[in-house]
Amino acid sequence: MRYGQKRGLAGVVAGLAASLLGACNVAGGPTAGDHCRPVTHKSNPYTVCTFNAARDDIRLFYTAEDGEPYLQFDTLAEAMADEGKTLVFAMNGGMYHDDRRPVGYLRHETGEQASVNTNEGPGNFHMKPNGVFWLDEDHAGVTESQAYLDEGLDPAFATQSGPMLVIDGEIHPAINPSGTSRKRRNGVGVSRNGETVAFAISDVPVTFHDFASLYRDKLNMPNALFLDGQVSRLYAPAMGRDEPGLDMGPIVGVVE
Repeated sequence: MRYGQKRGLAGVVAGLAASLLGACNVAGGPTAGDHCRPVTHKSNPYTVCTFNAARDDIRLFYTAEDGEPYLQFDTLAEAMADEGKTLVFAMNGGMYHDDRRPVGYLRHETGEQASVNTNEGPGNFHMKPNGVFWLDEDHAGVTESQAYLDEGLDPAFATQSGPMLVIDGEIHPAINPSGTSRKRRNGVGVSRNGETVAFAISDVPVTFHDFASLYRDKLNMPNALFLDGQVSRLYAPAMGRDEPGLDMGPIVGVVE
């Protein structure tokens, strides 16, 4: 677990991130690729990728038809290319075990994994309330896990993670404004009308509260869900971003 860093180290990290973003942005400025853009909140740099649930083909991925997990962005991109499609965006789509099985419920392109998990337990996933990000036809949502069950939702795609970052316009009550743990983090928020879906990833380590406030105060999302931290990665080829790393479990992506 990473804690508050000294100013000198933080300056170096921020400088490296700024250099990376400068190198990754292609001609077209801050809205390169029409979907992803750099955003600064509380002096921290983020990349925010925004899509329309009715217009854009947003999916959850985990395994191909042969049952083998994709594990890497490039593997998924190649599989989409084989189908005549282009992967235009992806990031890790929820927490997973060491064997890459999702921790919570996942309804992906070729099936389902586990069930909605409302059990008590350790770690961020079990910081109640946790929630489910779901997609169905022309709209999307981020719903608390128990409410998801109570409402009998049956969407085309869904992934469960935790904790909720923003709940009906308020930051999760268990997220400490004075918390000092800093990690690279990614998440998803959905607009009140269910049309706009905003994926965000921090480009430097940030606190949980700062990340949650990005969704509440900067992106104006009434409900947002934490997807993961420290292992967070982004695939946004229009910005020159194809971040390497260890094998992943669930992946959320957009194809054209």
